Amino acid sequence: MHLHDLTIKKFHEGLKNKEFSAFDVAKTFFDYIETRDQEVGAYLSVHKDQALKQAELADIKVAKNEPLEWLTGVPMAIKDNILIQGLPATAGSKILENYKAAYDATVITRLKSAGAVFLGKTNLDEFAMGSSTENSAFKKTRNPHDLERVPGGSSGGSAAAVAGHMAVAALGSDTGGSIRQPAGFCGVVGLKPTYGSVSRHGLIAMASSLDQIGPFTKTVEDAALVFQSIAGRDQFDATSVEKAYGEELWNPKLEDIKKLKIGIPEEYFGPGLEPEVVKVMEEVMASLKSLGIEFKEISLPHTKYALSCYYIIMPAEVSSNLARIDGIRYAPVSGVERDGLKLEELYRKNRSHGYGPETKRRIILGTYVLSSGYYDAYYAKAQKVRRLIAEDFEKAFKEVDVIFTPVSPTVPFKFGEKVSDPLAMYLSDIFTIPVNMAGLPAISIPAKIKSGPPSGRASLPVGFQLIGKHWREQDILGIGQFYEKLSA
Repeated sequence: MHLHDLTIKKFHEGLKNKEFSAFDVAKTFFDYIETRDQEVGAYLSVHKDQALKQAELADIKVAKNEPLEWLTGVPMAIKDNILIQGLPATAGSKILENYKAAYDATVITRLKSAGAVFLGKTNLDEFAMGSSTENSAFKKTRNPHDLERVPGGSSGGSAAAVAGHMAVAALGSDTGGSIRQPAGFCGVVGLKPTYGSVSRHGLIAMASSLDQIGPFTKTVEDAALVFQSIAGRDQFDATSVEKAYGEELWNPKLEDIKKLKIGIPEEYFGPGLEPEVVKVMEEVMASLKSLGIEFKEISLPHTKYALSCYYIIMPAEVSSNLARIDGIRYAPVSGVERDGLKLEELYRKNRSHGYGPETKRRIILGTYVLSSGYYDAYYAKAQKVRRLIAEDFEKAFKEVDVIFTPVSPTVPFKFGEKVSDPLAMYLSDIFTIPVNMAGLPAISIPAKIKSGPPSGRASLPVGFQLIGKHWREQDILGIGQFYEKLSA
């Protein structure tokens, strides 16, 4: 057994055939994390005792010859803004440094029911606000492919854990690209499902109309298996929807895939794309055409407004959601002396000490656009533009079934390269944000680069994005699985 080669499918077959035990695999992962994660920094906390107990339960099932679910015994990492009862849930922020979750998120309940093993909680930009995991209050996570470069964000820890072979799969959250962009930067698969297909109950909210939980995996097939396990309606999330997802997610038929038509939006292939990204996109398109899939040029004219629209709506929802996280309700903030302070002074000290610069920036911006006199000028107008962006996709999907785009305009950038320029950092998500605005499913898949390292630099991962119609995860997952078979 080699951790680098382990996928969910391989693990499942090996466990079922008693080639290894879940306990031994989990122990091997912890041994590897102890050395490898010192340089990568994917995990904020590891939970060995609990994980080994979960692994033992999986082994008991095997010993009794009970039926095994796909995720039984699978070692997973969980982004630290998703609640696991009794474990830390910091959201990468000092203000929640001492908080332990009082209940399980619905996705965790479902994974526990499937028999998954949770190795630990992964690093993220504070409250999922960032595109590089440089905004974490605790540490930087490094890209396993090049330790001088960022892993992307905000789910950089989860992406790095899977890319660095410190977990077979992981969960992250995606508000404007926070699963797909780090997946692209780290060379793994990242799925952002349709809004409402996966419960957000137990996810520390950033922007509730945009947030969605999804998986990081090594293969598209694995992403389909995790998604199937966590999808479904939940009584605790009024936005969740009951939708039956079956075997078609991870067992697609080529004749169905050949019937699909892929759209290429002209707005996503203009100035600003790095030449190496353009070259890789052309290679991927050539591979997909060899499957017999037809391509068609399309237009998404309101794309140019997506970024500005997002940075009005998202901070407004951040301002509302973070109002309750005050350093009193959930856990006291370390380093703040409470004695003798009036309530307003305590709030001010807690938030000043507990929140980092990017979180403060977004709270201030969000409070401003929601304030009297500015609501109609900014927030209401942004919601109207959001509707136009969604309508662009609706029109496009009358002509095509799936849309193909880059994940990011650049390859992974170096630490510190964009920290001093928030706008440059925000532009990292320019190709992913419109998907969240429209609530669509999308996946980041690592491109298999045939032409060698771009521009003479060390070979860095480049991801491509497939965007699907609402509830049609099977289309993007199906194309992705056949692409992987082509380039295997």
